[in-house]
Amino acid sequence: MSDLPYLDHAAFLALAESARARSTDCQCTKTPLDGWATLPNSMPDTQLDVIGTLLDPRDLQDGQEPTFVEYHPNGTAYWHVDAPIAPRYFPYNRANVCRCRECGRLYLRYQEGGGYFVDQRIRQVNPALIVDAPPDSA
Repeated sequence: MSDLPYLDHAAFLALAESARARSTDCQCTKTPLDGWATLPNSMPDTQLDVIGTLLDPRDLQDGQEPTFVEYHPNGTAYWHVDAPIAPRYFPYNRANVCRCRECGRLYLRYQEGGGYFVDQRIRQVNPALIVDAPPDSA
């Protein structure tokens, strides 16, 4: 289990709203990260501070694993820049919340892994896309 603080919907949304008005040009904005992307080389790992997690500790009780179901009620898909950020759904339910050390922008990060690869994925947090969708509404 993670030692990071769990950010429930209210805490995550408040944090996202407080970071919303960042307008400073920064190394972290060299590559558009409005939708999920591979962590770009232009953003060194050391530029991001991990400040919390969206992995709900209740999802790990009794050896359970968080769902792999995605939430796209309006026909979006994983890679879409306007896909909802639904913390109870994949991949958000496995993501950490990070803050850029230089400008304070928020990002979500998780490690995608399959067969023969591991990929660090990242997406900038847009508070307007955060939804509190119950787990059974996919």
